[in-house]
Amino acid sequence: MSEEIAKLKQARDEFVAQWGALGTQWGINRTMAQIHALLMTAPQPMTTDEVMEDLEVSRGNAHTNLKELVAWGLVRQVVKKGERRDFFEAEKDVWQIFTIVARERKRREIEPALAILNKCAEESREIKTPEGKAFHDQMRALEDFVGFASKMSDRVSSLKHGFAVQLATKLLG
Repeated sequence: MSEEIAKLKQARDEFVAQWGALGTQWGINRTMAQIHALLMTAPQPMTTDEVMEDLEVSRGNAHTNLKELVAWGLVRQVVKKGERRDFFEAEKDVWQIFTIVARERKRREIEPALAILNKCAEESREIKTPEGKAFHDQMRALEDFVGFASKMSDRVSSLKHGFAVQLATKLLG
């Protein structure tokens, strides 16, 4: 193996490991994030067997996480003429990845949190004690804030990448 190929493999392996660690911050498991990183940096679509070999994970683990990545929309199944095996490739556009992750996190985390906040606020609406009123007001304030943050996330996600960067530059500048 040439020195350049070895350096590339080392850098890619490091990225895959770190992306796996970051994935847990996004609400996905380490292996799922590592598979995403592996496919995102692969020059060609990969088979389940190649993913298993590269990451040293079981077939069941690879299969389950590939299926979940396809469900999220971060990975696509690719059909190759004359091949019976399934191939997978990741979305490589960074802005698309961001919008997909934002959408999925909203669906899995924000919407259930809003539902709970709304339920707690509704259940405490008629309570007249100072504690009950304080609880109700706190639930409504949290619901308003989370709802606002969700709408802002939706707006940012729906922007074109270039415009979003320009807007961010103005806001942060």
